Amino acid sequence: MSSIVKPPATGVRQSALLWVSLGTVTTLAIYVVPLATILATSQDLDADAGAQAWILSAMSIGLAAALLAAGALGDAHGTRRVYAAGLVTLGAGAAACAAAQEGIVLVVGRIVQGVGGAAVLACGLAILAQAYPGAARTRAMAWWGASVSIGIAAGALLTAFVDVDGGWRISHVVTGVLALALVVPSMRSFPDPRSARSGARIGLPGVALLVVAMAGIVATMTQARERVDATAVALGAISLAALVGLVLVERRSGSPLVGPELMRSPRFLAATVGSFAVGIGITGMASFAPVMAQAALGADLRGAAVPVLAWTGVSIVAALVLGRLPWSLGGSMPIGVLLVGVAAAQALAIGVDGGSSLWRLTLPFAIAGLATGALNGLLGREAVASVPADRAATGSGASSTARYLGAAIGITLFVTIATHVGDDVGEGWAVASAVSASLTAGGGALVLILGWIGTRTAVPSR
Repeated sequence: MSSIVKPPATGVRQSALLWVSLGTVTTLAIYVVPLATILATSQDLDADAGAQAWILSAMSIGLAAALLAAGALGDAHGTRRVYAAGLVTLGAGAAACAAAQEGIVLVVGRIVQGVGGAAVLACGLAILAQAYPGAARTRAMAWWGASVSIGIAAGALLTAFVDVDGGWRISHVVTGVLALALVVPSMRSFPDPRSARSGARIGLPGVALLVVAMAGIVATMTQARERVDATAVALGAISLAALVGLVLVERRSGSPLVGPELMRSPRFLAATVGSFAVGIGITGMASFAPVMAQAALGADLRGAAVPVLAWTGVSIVAALVLGRLPWSLGGSMPIGVLLVGVAAAQALAIGVDGGSSLWRLTLPFAIAGLATGALNGLLGREAVASVPADRAATGSGASSTARYLGAAIGITLFVTIATHVGDDVGEGWAVASAVSASLTAGGGALVLILGWIGTRTAVPSR
């Protein structure tokens, strides 16, 4: 039985690319909304340092918990339906955030947004994979990669320039309205792919254990950011128990979330490791750049956004250029090489200290953007190309899970080192940057090894 129906017409393809890209931009903008407004938000809600950490990490908890599950649901019950439900959930979470009068309500709203964003990211890539088979997929994934960077930049700009009383609430209102506005045109424009897995059963015990394990890992990292207390230990124990239970359940399941054949695939593992390396490395570093700019370099709110905007701006250009190259980059080896390039750019930031200019901090991020932009498109393409056609949403979910789990760990690690090592944030930044660059380089080396293994057992690319 064929796993993919006849490819959609050109007009449907272009429409699908437009609305998936807009959904991705909106999701990433929502993801970064609290970063620049956390001080105003915490003052308004009387949130202490621990509550601030939870506000910043809450959406990552929802993303990590739901990405793989959303992908499996999309493969089994229709990516278009799950994608639309994700947009509605994003809007509902935004409404809760905008109306929050206590920190706990904002945290819950952000977790809800993470669940909605998981459906959009996992199923959006699968929709593009169905709409753009073969060579056309390279350009589509380049645009999707650009939309990731555009979303981060849009969120940073929105939070930096909505500088009025209650501005953090306005940011949530604007992004929530955008998410809801995309529901109807997306449902009308997306193809309705039917695959060999349509209607397949999803093992609920496996899904539940996955959600608990992923959410528990990120929650443990969040709680341990300030101190390792009884709550952090309990969360860690729960997540570890859920992981053990997940392995046992999946080994006996007739319909595992990620089949053993994927776990033995060097190409699938390389795509997943590559995404994790982006999250734990440059993403974790970029999240602390605004703090470094303000605390050590004396930049204001808008100036603090410059390094991240440079990173994302160059990434957008690099992703679009990738789609217009006369040859197609594919497979694991380019991903490994680009990750090493990102690590080299990160190493340039080690020498930034309190006497440096804002542009000295910005330069490494601009250089890293060249490789990151290309990586976004390549990782998106590999996420769906490294799995069978009827598991595209699952492949996308696995890759995105790795990225946001890596980001949660990377952010926690970078913040902990930068704020606890040395006499000031400048000294802490140097050590944290060196660690972050090493993690990125290590991920790149592992991807290269997996790529070499994959060439010995290569099969034709889809």
